[in-house]
Amino acid sequence: MNFLYPGFLFALLSVAIPIIIHLFNFRKFKKVYFSNVQLLKEVEQQNSSREKLKNLLILFARIFAIIFLVLAFAQPYIPLNNQKTSAINNSVSIYIDNSYSMEAVNKDGNLLDEAKRRAKELVKGFGINDRFQLLTNDFEGKHQRLLNEDEFLKALDDVKISASNRNLQQILNRQANVLSGTSNQYSFLISDFQKNIAPVKKLETKPDIQYSFLKLNATTLANVAVDSVWVLSPNHQPGASEKLVVQLKNYSDEEAINIPLKLSINNQQKGLSSITIPAGKTKRDTLNFSGLKAGWQKGVISIKDFPVTFDDSLSFSFKVDASLPVLSINGATSDNYIKALFAADKYYTLTENTESNISYSNFANFGLIVLNGLKNPSSGLAQQLKTYLKTGGSVVLFPDLDSDIQVYNSFLSGLSLPQIQNLNTAATRVDKIDLQHPIFKTVFEEIPRNLDLPTVNRYFNFVENNNADKESIMSLPGGKLYFSKFGVSNGQVYLSSTGLNAADGNLARHPVFVPLMYRLTLNSGVENALYYNIGNDNTLASKRISLGKNQTLKLTANNFETIPEVRQIDSKTLIYTADQIKKPGFYNLMLADSSIAVYSFNNDRAESDMHYLSKTELDNLAEKGNLKIYDTDKDAVKLIAGANKIGQTLWKLCLILSLIFIAAEILLIRFFNNTKKTI
Repeated sequence: MNFLYPGFLFALLSVAIPIIIHLFNFRKFKKVYFSNVQLLKEVEQQNSSREKLKNLLILFARIFAIIFLVLAFAQPYIPLNNQKTSAINNSVSIYIDNSYSMEAVNKDGNLLDEAKRRAKELVKGFGINDRFQLLTNDFEGKHQRLLNEDEFLKALDDVKISASNRNLQQILNRQANVLSGTSNQYSFLISDFQKNIAPVKKLETKPDIQYSFLKLNATTLANVAVDSVWVLSPNHQPGASEKLVVQLKNYSDEEAINIPLKLSINNQQKGLSSITIPAGKTKRDTLNFSGLKAGWQKGVISIKDFPVTFDDSLSFSFKVDASLPVLSINGATSDNYIKALFAADKYYTLTENTESNISYSNFANFGLIVLNGLKNPSSGLAQQLKTYLKTGGSVVLFPDLDSDIQVYNSFLSGLSLPQIQNLNTAATRVDKIDLQHPIFKTVFEEIPRNLDLPTVNRYFNFVENNNADKESIMSLPGGKLYFSKFGVSNGQVYLSSTGLNAADGNLARHPVFVPLMYRLTLNSGVENALYYNIGNDNTLASKRISLGKNQTLKLTANNFETIPEVRQIDSKTLIYTADQIKKPGFYNLMLADSSIAVYSFNNDRAESDMHYLSKTELDNLAEKGNLKIYDTDKDAVKLIAGANKIGQTLWKLCLILSLIFIAAEILLIRFFNNTKKTI
């Protein structure tokens, strides 16, 4: 077998040469290949370092973003310099204004509901071991203790609108009674801060308490209120014509036109009227009524005014007496003019005592006491009359001109009345009569031109000093005293310079005598209050009520009954309600099963003015470093965070840093320089 066959060789060469060339190129390729691999490894190492750096930076940015976001919710802070950081717990008093003005609405709804929501936010900003006081205008005893969070929130849900109202100083003082001890102490007041809440002077605060006022903002509303009512006579006769004066007040900045006004007594309409009141002004109207029977009367004055309605009615009560008791203490030589006068009218019940036999114990039962020609009035009588006058009684004194002047001066001195100088026996005539005085104001339809006035045959001259409590009803020439009224203690004394005997003059027989005595009798006696204000008036007054052994008085109304504290003082009975009256209306004073009096209670008109203190006005009231004012519309975030109660808060800084790191993460992912791999 010939292995050198040329074709085979050619074939062999044709196969071998490419192989040899390939082997040669392979060595070269191998050299280049390994060189490229080494370069690729270096590039990959460089890219890996960059990628690791990028991922590490992204990781750190993400971690810091999460950390600062968590810290923002944790609300870190720098404590106040004067804060007691060593204390473990916080004591917090939160006042919720629940007065009638909190029924107003704003963009967030009812103000009271907003106040409750703000209080809940404040409580959540404190710790589990902190304790809270809930305070309202009612100043209830159950609110004078510290509660845990759950107890506080439950008590908060029970807060309702109340007729009571307090000023800022009263509220701060009440809070200070609870905030004591070594804990950190915080006071929060959540209110619309009506102008009536402002105290008369600057606020007094305690340095250990951090104070915050949270001002809720309400829309100012137009409002007209029944401000007050009064009658023109303290005594009321069955069937007699009466006059009731009504005062309305317009608290708005616009004129109130044709406000309808209605008077009802014992659920019967007694009067109608309408009244127009200029902006910010008060206006009065007089309503006439008659036809009342003896007994207690329940009256209501009402208007129609929206949307503020809590002050659109005012209730009042008074008693129509079947008779008016009068006591006449007569001297030995006095005439019977007083007896004849009061015997002519069945409404007056006259009791007579002689000068030598006076029943002092019954003085309190009489609306008027007449001293008719006493010869020797004693200092003991003066002392008893002084006690009677303290209760608001009325005394008329007609002297005996033949008595000892020194004896009379001693008696007059005991009643703080002018002293007698001498007896004047020169006949004269009354020179002046005050027809505008309440005694004569309704007697004459028109003032007579030539009015016949009493004549005087003799009279006492008095040493008169400038007496602010004197009212001259009739006077002699030169302005000398003839018949004048003097305010003594809580009552009044009508002093005459002459007696009623015919030898003294013609006063007892003159036509002016009858209206003079009747009118001053009707204007005498104790004028009981027509009504009381809830929250402010806790003491009721009455004529002395005799209580037997084991007898008690009760105040009753619909679904209400209480046994008040009773005290007997100066022929009066004082009844203390101890702030138990919460709703307006009529309350019966009961002795056993008998109703002996009716009292009327109304909402205080302090809430009627729907104008509010501005933040600047509150700042001026405070002027304290530990008292801050917040407007809830502008500072809501601060309130939730509790910035004032803990010092300088850092949550904003934490939130900003968290956002910065989130932005850094996004930039790293998007714009970090990624080098391409080279093969």
